[in-house]
Parts: sequence; C-alpha cells; structure tokens
Amino acid sequence: GWASAPDGPYAWGYCYLREQGNPGSYCVQSAQWPCVAGKKYYGRGPIQISYNFNYGAAGKAIGVDLLNNPDLVEKDPVVSFKTAIWFWMTPQSPKPSCHAVITGRWTPSAA
Repeated sequence: GWASAPDGPYAWGYCYLREQGNPGSYCVQSAQWPCVAGKKYYGRGPIQISYNFNYGAAGKAIGVDLLNNPDLVEKDPVVSFKTAIWFWMTPQSPKPSCHAVITGRWTPSAA
C-alpha cells in the first residue's frame, strides 16, 4: 500500500513479504517434510506460505530446497512469486485451489 491509498495503506493487501510481529517456528512433525534445526517456517512471500509442509511441497514443485532455505521466499523475488503462484494454483486436500474457486471450476457440496 501507500500512505494516501483509498481506505488506508493496508486496505489493498499484499503489503508485507514477512509475517509481522514475532512469528513462531510453524513446525509440525512430518516424516515427509521434516523441520530443519534452527529454521522457522512463518509466513513469507506475497501470498504468505507458512508451516514446514507448505515450504517442503512448494520447494519440491519449484525445484528449490525451501526446508533448508526458507528465507529465500522473502529474499529472492523469483522464488517469492513462484511460491505465490504455487499456493494459488495447487489444491490441498480437502481444499480446492484458490484458482479453481475464483474461476468457477469448483463448487461447494451441499451442506
């Protein structure tokens, strides 16, 4: 955002590349995506991914070891936007992808 943006500087979203405050480690035990000692998996990127399982899966999809290098999501602009596109396009069961919802390719089941 910008200081004189309509409805304030944060109303338009996508304002931060790093989760604000003092984020935790966002590590859950996982055999497939084990946490690396000393690394934190808090929200980073334009569509902030968090948790080791998202860093692991996104890294595998884009060909970058994000479990060992989570800071790349914040510091490397290409990696940053690749993870955002991955998050937008990839369904995570039982959730559909954001893209499928927005484009009408997914409809909710009856309640």
